[in-house]
Amino acid sequence: MTSLNRPARLNRVALFLLGLISLAAGGFALATHFGRLRVVDPSAPLVTGTAAPPTWALYVTAGTAVVLGLLMLRWMLAQLSPRPRTRAWRFDTEPIHGRTELAADVAVAPFTAELRTYPGVHTARATLAGTREEPTLALVVSVTQDGDPTTIRERLDLDGLPRLRQALDLDDLPVVLEFRFTTGVGPRIR
Repeated sequence: MTSLNRPARLNRVALFLLGLISLAAGGFALATHFGRLRVVDPSAPLVTGTAAPPTWALYVTAGTAVVLGLLMLRWMLAQLSPRPRTRAWRFDTEPIHGRTELAADVAVAPFTAELRTYPGVHTARATLAGTREEPTLALVVSVTQDGDPTTIRERLDLDGLPRLRQALDLDDLPVVLEFRFTTGVGPRIR
């Protein structure tokens, strides 16, 4: 089972909707200009009168601006955390007897759970991307204020990653590691 990258899917939907709205607005403007639609009188002023708009119109305008701003902010935040494309790995040693598939997210779940137990790790997210022949592991580790990224990296290199490579029966597993720092602190011994 293949899942799409969340920001890419969001981009496609947003661009599709923006394209539809632009196409409809352009078609409306052209049809009105050439007289195909008689919605607006060409000799009428664009805005009638100089009175202030009703109060409800101002609230609707402000609400629309806020919603659009939040949607744009959501889109920008989605760009900051792209996930690589994951796939199901196939283990076809004897296709006559069937095949075995392993979802990439399921394969890294125990590794991620172990990584969250390391001292100084607040949260961790792992994505196993690529094929079994050319895998890549993307790690995003949130470190607490009192956490030490060097110690976490050493423990990953000595404990976590070798076990993951052994579990997946891989000789080499390229890793992209990103540390993020949180304002929280880890548990303290009293």
